[in-house]
Amino acid sequence: MIPIPYFIPVFYPPPIQPAPPTQQQQQTSQTATQYPQVPVFYYMPPPPPPPLTPEEELAMLEEYKRDLEQELRSVEDRIKELKRIIEERQRKGEYYTP
Repeated sequence: MIPIPYFIPVFYPPPIQPAPPTQQQQQTSQTATQYPQVPVFYYMPPPPPPPLTPEEELAMLEEYKRDLEQELRSVEDRIKELKRIIEERQRKGEYYTP
């Protein structure tokens, strides 16, 4: 496979040199200095990754499922802890319950 460059250079042709001024133009106007144009480089994002095989996608989704289950257990534990703290404070009379 041929690697694709990330930057594609774009070069402009050199500026067109004006016709030599006549004596009358030399006397009446100053000649402007022309500078070469700077090349412009455009950023080309990297190509997208190749699609996953079914086996790779299955492994990725199973790992994602395990991570979500672990996250869910952590959230459930935090909910239980907060309920326990609220109950303890209500028993001590620290909270006003309408």
